[in-house]
Amino acid sequence: MIRRLCLILAMLCWPLWAMAQQAEEDAAAEAETSAATEDDAGDTAAGAADGSATAAPAPLDDDAAAWEQVAKRAENLVRRDTASQFALNRLRAELVAWRDVFLAGTGENGARLVTVDAQIAALGALPESGEEPAAIADRRAVLQAQRQELAAPSILAQEAYARANGLISEIDAILLQRQAAELTNRGPSPLDPSYMMSAAQALWNGMTLVATDIATGATVHAANGQLQANLPRALLLFAVAVALLGMGRRRITGLRVRLEDRDGKFLPVWQFLLSLVQIAVPVLGLNVLRAALEALDIFGVRSAPVVAAIPAAGFLVVFAWWLGRQVFPVGHTRGYLGYDGRTRRYGRRCGLALAWILSIGSLLDAAISTVETDAGTGAAIEWPVLVLLGLVLWQFGNVIRTKPEPIEGQTVSQGTMRGLIGRFCIIVAIGSPLIAAFGYADAARALMVPAILSLSLAGLIFLVQRLVHDVAGDEGEDSKTGAFALLPILISFVIYVISLPIFALIWGARVNDLLELWTRFREGFSIGESRISPTDFLTFALVFALGYLLTRFIQGTLRKSVLPRTRLDLGGQNAIVSGFGYVGIILAAIIAITSAGINLSSLAIVAGALSVGIGFGLQNIVSNFVSGIILLIERPVSEGDWIEVGGQMGYVRGISVRSTRIETFDRTDVIVPNADLVSGQVTNWTRGNLIGRAIIPVGVAYGSDVDKVMQILREIAEAHPMVIMTPPPSVLFRAFGADSLDFEIRAILRDVNYVLSVQSEMNQEINKRFAEAGIEIPFAQRDIWLRNPEVLRGGDE
Repeated sequence: MIRRLCLILAMLCWPLWAMAQQAEEDAAAEAETSAATEDDAGDTAAGAADGSATAAPAPLDDDAAAWEQVAKRAENLVRRDTASQFALNRLRAELVAWRDVFLAGTGENGARLVTVDAQIAALGALPESGEEPAAIADRRAVLQAQRQELAAPSILAQEAYARANGLISEIDAILLQRQAAELTNRGPSPLDPSYMMSAAQALWNGMTLVATDIATGATVHAANGQLQANLPRALLLFAVAVALLGMGRRRITGLRVRLEDRDGKFLPVWQFLLSLVQIAVPVLGLNVLRAALEALDIFGVRSAPVVAAIPAAGFLVVFAWWLGRQVFPVGHTRGYLGYDGRTRRYGRRCGLALAWILSIGSLLDAAISTVETDAGTGAAIEWPVLVLLGLVLWQFGNVIRTKPEPIEGQTVSQGTMRGLIGRFCIIVAIGSPLIAAFGYADAARALMVPAILSLSLAGLIFLVQRLVHDVAGDEGEDSKTGAFALLPILISFVIYVISLPIFALIWGARVNDLLELWTRFREGFSIGESRISPTDFLTFALVFALGYLLTRFIQGTLRKSVLPRTRLDLGGQNAIVSGFGYVGIILAAIIAITSAGINLSSLAIVAGALSVGIGFGLQNIVSNFVSGIILLIERPVSEGDWIEVGGQMGYVRGISVRSTRIETFDRTDVIVPNADLVSGQVTNWTRGNLIGRAIIPVGVAYGSDVDKVMQILREIAEAHPMVIMTPPPSVLFRAFGADSLDFEIRAILRDVNYVLSVQSEMNQEINKRFAEAGIEIPFAQRDIWLRNPEVLRGGDE
């Protein structure tokens, strides 16, 4: 929670801090500009003068001299080690403006170049002999000269863009090097007893000066009657502040508790929004409190900064209280993290303790800001604060690392991320005060503060993610699958992506660094002679999506409305729908690539390399793909056919471009490569029609009446409803078997899919009729001859 508090404070104080830094740098730049020597007059002074007017530069063709001046000044400035950070940032901003102009200029005359290229292509390729009709040669020369003239502005813009981009990279490297040097700069150790004494003295002096300043102001205004005049207004504001800080927050909390008893789809959203009011009301009260104190008009130069720091300091505490109750809920509900009551209570206390330390530290910093201190004294003042923060952060890390207990009927996060975060807190809690003790105060501060801010941001991300899942979870069982189930994951991914720049800023990245990344992204990347920018990518995605949706719509129309009205069987209909889908997607991709401005001719080398790869490593895939197309066109097998291939028998359930899915009679799916269906032997039992033959073998004992057996078998076959009479079923006396006389019933069935059930029913009827007629179905018999029985008898004796 404390982390979140720190994050919010940073977000609120960041603009004020940036304004203060800008004011400092402006003053430094003014001093540097006024003191510039003749050598630097063309660099720093011109940079301040030009930077103060940040109008967009003119295009290169109109003001090449202005760009050359800026570029030379930048080249001179990056070679100097004494240039201020403000001067470098100002010049960098100017270079970025020029670079944007050059980036836009790289596409100048693009449409005309396309037309001229088409004209040159229309003239045909230059003959190998180099001789062609004079009229064509003259026209080709004119067009090529025109093309060179049209391409010149784009080429010059690309060169200037590369120059500006390189200068910006050099300035960024200088700034990054200085930032790294600040972190590795070692100062005095705060453990030096002399610095400890001076730190205590500075704190006492600062508090004494603030108290004296307030007492003096109160005495003076009381003497001239101004304090009595301002008192009524101040008391009224005090009353409003107390109401907002106390009763207002309690009323909002009570309203939120009553809202928890209600049901509704968006109840988590309303609860979260109402909880935000728990922050807004106390923050408003803090600002009213500051206004009440300022209404007394008794604060001077030394005490006014303390009063001004009250809202930000109080906000830390309020935010920590709010965030702690969100992440570590109060009551019997363990929440999504699954911590028990003791752990949640300890987590809220640790977060609030961090906030109080930061809050009091900010007020003390404001109190001693008017007292002159050296580096050692400042480090000695800051080190106890780091130690206290480290102790609380260490405890907080142990809280986060606590393993949750499973809760019946409730989803509990079991991710390992909390363990990593807990260990990170412990490392920072130990490392930051330790490196500060060795004199690296800047590095310690750059470790402790961003760590707390990162924890705060992580807490906010967790709350938003939990809110999204709570809302999505109210849709019932259907929300667990399908597109709606992916919505929380997609939103969580977007939240993570949005948080990345904030994390980068917390850990020291500059805004210019993020803008530079965005510029690189906006530039795109090159494929051959084509450059793909985000706009081109969006165009490609949009056109392809429209083509894909149109293809699916037409496929659905063909499948449901058009093809059922034709005489095509189901397999033919599926083949047409699948073929149209492949053609439609390929056309959509080609149109999308063309609309995005990608020159397909530049992919010829890639296509050649791909052909080699296909020849060696992808031949089986390509073979199956071509076989799939053959299956869809020739349709030797179709969906619903009963086929036998490679020892597998079953129904065809799906034909794709690579493989065919067969459902066996065991209800298992067998994936058969399409090449096996095209090049191998396939038995299709239902191709063309469903008529097929059933063969039922029967064996009877030797000595049975053969005519009677054949008559019974013929009657059974003719009586079965699945047997057709044209041609009529036949009964064959097949052979004299080793144990029986072998007969066969051969009958043509109306639907061969029922062959197994027909065989079973006929066998049942055969068994019944043979039993009634006294015809025996024999067991297998074997005669055993002993070659030397006398040996066995002798052994018995």
